[in-house]
Amino acid sequence: MKKGIILLSLLGLLLVYMGIVIAEDLPKEIVINNQGYSPDTKGPVTFQHSKHAVDLKIACTECHHVYKDGKNTLQKGQPIQKCAVCHDLKETKGNAKKLQLAYHANCKDCHKTLKKGPVEKCTDCHAKK
Repeated sequence: MKKGIILLSLLGLLLVYMGIVIAEDLPKEIVINNQGYSPDTKGPVTFQHSKHAVDLKIACTECHHVYKDGKNTLQKGQPIQKCAVCHDLKETKGNAKKLQLAYHANCKDCHKTLKKGPVEKCTDCHAKK
């Protein structure tokens, strides 16, 4: 019985440690610049990554994806590519929306669905230029 308790305790500590290590690997915030947009009329967006990922426990696959045959196949621990790798700055290509549309669809739609956070005005997210 004692071995089982010790084993469970060690497993629990390992899981807590892994959670801390994973949380430390995440950037606390990400600044999304609008460089390259034509015209660039809005200021950058400072996205609180750790708040969403750690505090609110939103799964990585809610925002990040690797699509194969129409399914998100991204697995925990896989490297995350920047959105602009697949989402073109200037135009929608195939199923990959233009970068600005992808950001807006992902962020605004989630906030509208949850009925939390900014969705009304551009300046709710974008800093003034």
